[in-house]
Amino acid sequence: MSRPSNEELATALKAAGTMREQNNDPDFIAKSLLNAHYRLGYLEKVFHHAERYIKFGQAEHEHQELLKVIELAKKEERRITLKDDDTAYGL
Repeated sequence: MSRPSNEELATALKAAGTMREQNNDPDFIAKSLLNAHYRLGYLEKVFHHAERYIKFGQAEHEHQELLKVIELAKKEERRITLKDDDTAYGL
């Protein structure tokens, strides 16, 4: 499967946003696309820093940067999970 162009992705994200705003997403396709796109953003940062860490011979600075973005990704995953959890009351 080929990757969508930037224009195609922008069009799909706009349509997904409209579907969600109009509560017209019976199969949760728009929700899934928006969630996957959001998560991809910070997971690509982890990938980028992992590549730099390996490329620069596991340098200490690159290791610290990698750990930071991994922790940020974990934090964001927890936040998303709590936000979607009906039993979470912001505690």
